[in-house]
Amino acid sequence: MQTAAASAPRSVPLSRLTDNFLDGTSSVYLEELQRAWEADPKSVDESWDNFFQNFTGKAASSPGVSGQTIQESMRLLLLVRAYQVNGHMKAKLDPLGLDERVPPEDLNPALYGFTEADLDREFFIGVWRMSGFLSENRPVQTLRAILKRLEQAYCGTIGYEYMHISDREKCNWLREKIEQHVPSKYSKERQITILDRLIWGTKFENFLAQKWTAKRFGLEGCETLIPGMKEQIDRAADLGVESVVIGMPHRGRLNVLGNVVRKPLRQIFSEFAGGTKPAESGYSGSGDVKYHLGTSYDRPTRTGKHIHLSLVANPSHLEAVDPVVVGKTRAKQYYSDDYERKKNMAILLHGDGSFSGQGVVYETLHLSDLPNYTTGGTIHIVVNNQVAFTTDPRSSRSSPYCTDVAKALNAPIFHVNGDDVEAVVHACELAAEWRCQFKADVVVDIVCYRRFGHNEIDEPSFTQPKMYQVIKNHPTSLELYEKKLIESGQISEETVKKIHDKVYGILSEEFESSKDYVPKTQDWLAAYWSGFKSPEQLSRLRNTGVKPEVLKNVGKKITTLPPSFTAHRAIKRVYEQRAQMIETGDGVDWATAEALAFATLLAEGNHVRLSGQDVERGTFSHRHAVVHDQETGERYCPLDHVVTNQKEEMFTVSNSSLSEFGVLGFELGYSMENPNSLVCWEAQFGDFSNGAQVIFDQFLSSGEAKWLRQTGLVCMLPHGYDGQGPEHSSARLERFLQMSDDHPFVIPEMEVSLRKQIQECNWQVVNVTTPANYFHVLRRQLHRDFRKPLIIMSPKNLLRHSSCRSNLSEFDDVQGHPGFDKQGTRFKRLIKDKNDHGTVEPEIRRLVLCSGKVYYELDEERERVGAKDVAICRVEQLCPVPYDLLQRELKRYPNADVVWCQEEPMNMGAFSYIAPRLGTAMLSVNRGSFGDIKYVGRPPSAATATGFAAVHKMEQTELVQKALQAQKM
Repeated sequence: MQTAAASAPRSVPLSRLTDNFLDGTSSVYLEELQRAWEADPKSVDESWDNFFQNFTGKAASSPGVSGQTIQESMRLLLLVRAYQVNGHMKAKLDPLGLDERVPPEDLNPALYGFTEADLDREFFIGVWRMSGFLSENRPVQTLRAILKRLEQAYCGTIGYEYMHISDREKCNWLREKIEQHVPSKYSKERQITILDRLIWGTKFENFLAQKWTAKRFGLEGCETLIPGMKEQIDRAADLGVESVVIGMPHRGRLNVLGNVVRKPLRQIFSEFAGGTKPAESGYSGSGDVKYHLGTSYDRPTRTGKHIHLSLVANPSHLEAVDPVVVGKTRAKQYYSDDYERKKNMAILLHGDGSFSGQGVVYETLHLSDLPNYTTGGTIHIVVNNQVAFTTDPRSSRSSPYCTDVAKALNAPIFHVNGDDVEAVVHACELAAEWRCQFKADVVVDIVCYRRFGHNEIDEPSFTQPKMYQVIKNHPTSLELYEKKLIESGQISEETVKKIHDKVYGILSEEFESSKDYVPKTQDWLAAYWSGFKSPEQLSRLRNTGVKPEVLKNVGKKITTLPPSFTAHRAIKRVYEQRAQMIETGDGVDWATAEALAFATLLAEGNHVRLSGQDVERGTFSHRHAVVHDQETGERYCPLDHVVTNQKEEMFTVSNSSLSEFGVLGFELGYSMENPNSLVCWEAQFGDFSNGAQVIFDQFLSSGEAKWLRQTGLVCMLPHGYDGQGPEHSSARLERFLQMSDDHPFVIPEMEVSLRKQIQECNWQVVNVTTPANYFHVLRRQLHRDFRKPLIIMSPKNLLRHSSCRSNLSEFDDVQGHPGFDKQGTRFKRLIKDKNDHGTVEPEIRRLVLCSGKVYYELDEERERVGAKDVAICRVEQLCPVPYDLLQRELKRYPNADVVWCQEEPMNMGAFSYIAPRLGTAMLSVNRGSFGDIKYVGRPPSAATATGFAAVHKMEQTELVQKALQAQKM
């Protein structure tokens, strides 16, 4: 019976065979392999051919060495490989010396049959030089020398994890870099630069501690991050990177802002002293704490290049900024035509607890190689405190390292002792080289500590007494490096003192200047957004209608498939119907209206991006933006061909991964880069947006108020009660309305020429009922000189509803057409009753106000029962409330009961938001108040909807009938 080793195929590369060769019987296999090689070198894998040639020093068919000698050589090869795979587990990573790990057994030479007597024996190692082992040109070395180099390469203050990477080229590239690296390789000049940067990072924290006692989440214990990041950015710049987008948590943020991004120190000090935002910006938002703020600056590198750095503002949800940074980076790549991902790069900093504990970390990593989301690799730096707030690693993760999640993406991981500044610099530089070489993610895990606990006023000894007894007496990384350089004679104490004095002098000067510092608008607002209006600056309303000839032209392009394209017969019929809609101008449906909005914006030179789960076809099989050839599988997107020589990715529609948090964050970041883009995210079902609630809560609803950053991101959330159960009915409209910041009891200025209502509100929430209005609300996003997020409660059954149709004339800008009123063609915030009612209609007994698809059921029931004394108005824009139009309708029907009808339960939907505002409008025109509003809808409920079809039908019928009936409710 053959052994496992003996049955191994000859095609297996030498480097892939491991444990089998510890079996003593493997010599039989080796002898057979050698005989096969001697007979025909091509019969074995190339690596074995190289091995036998190098080992024997002879060509094939020459006598070989004994099986025993080959077996011994193979055991040595396994020992080398063990260091490459597990050497990091023996590395000196913990600066506090509290690491209790036991070195793995496979690093013990005795396991491979080597004894003390073998240490000074010479072994042939020429075969390994081709995979990077040992830089010296010495094919024969003693076992002692080999082990010393292995320990130096893999078990020093950097531990490398890379052998999990399946790509052999990448592994070999890293082996060369790792095994040829010599610690302390830096020249005296570089060491002085590193020292200077370390002094800046250390003195900055000391200076803040002297001047203020407030929380700042300082970097003490990981000051080496500053020279590490600066050298990393310098190296990236040398390799062609021109712009870096950075995202990070609180810890060390101020230090990174001041010393890496080069935010003016006087500005940071002014903010510490309670400085305000620039008066000329016109913003009256809330602001945020210092360690949440972002900024962007251009700065020179060590080698004389210039690079643009931007640090993205983020909330206390530690890793929520990750996808935002990646999305912003992707947008930068689009706008700079950086399709090779060379010029724009992302760096994300993490904490050890959050990197292993927060799911959005994996969601972000998961986007790294997806075609429409990749940025060509992100550099991840983990500031590994070895404790997450008060939780020890054994309680916060199930894996040996906090970085193990990155292995799923085949990312190399460099663990480095945070006290060894040169090691940190080398790991950071190597990460930059990897990212620029392979356009893939990489992780630098800086193992460090927090000198002052979670923040400067925390008492860490409550929960980590042993650790903080060690920290109390532990020298700083700066003290260790200064001692090393002085003792080695590389630098004098006098030179060190001069650097300290210089740094402290500059810090003091900046502190004095901060007392008179006046913030500038450019400190807060990005360059692309120059000229866009703040909430305090009036923005004139603009029409969104399009010339009929343009509509016809782009309409033809987006409804035409290539003659040679074999579309599915159902899809072909859909496109034929759309072409007919454009040709006749009648019955334009929802999907065609959307495509027209996208196409006309593209024709005007804007960038359009639609992303989300299954958005190419559409969850409800309505969009079909991408069509697949039924014979070849080839993809075709008509919206890629709206304009001649249309720029690559000018229109992007992309099915995303099954992620809400990560993908919505990505699209938010993308939308923040440039205002001349319509960026849309569509939830598969509206309730799926729950998975991205942190983005809605912490970024989208409040980002402008906190950080003065506008975004025009559109969120399409399918919503409507169709009997599909609790999870597929409601997009939780009430949550978005609850987060709206308009005042329920104050009617703002509503005169058209003076109205700033939308500008002053944090976002817009709409529930649109016609394709034309959908077309206009999308175009409105770009046809104004400010940006606001847009939440659309998009329909499901209205996508094909026979009454949910618009005429093409409602899209154009021709005076006198149905979409044109005295103000022009634009989005209708409220749609009045469809009947030709006059200015005052005293005979109408009931005014039913509603929003969304329930309108069609109400209208159908009104027609069925002939209730001509009932008026139905659609509130298309819920937030901000169209007070002027509500007042108009209340005056039109002076004797009517006022009813709010909704499908959702009373504690959900729009009722709790609309009722006080509707009451305010009623009070302003003497039509009663809040207490006079009659509610029709489902009763309060814990679940959003019933799961029983029969119950749903009964409830829906009852509420529709109740809304129209005559008696009091």
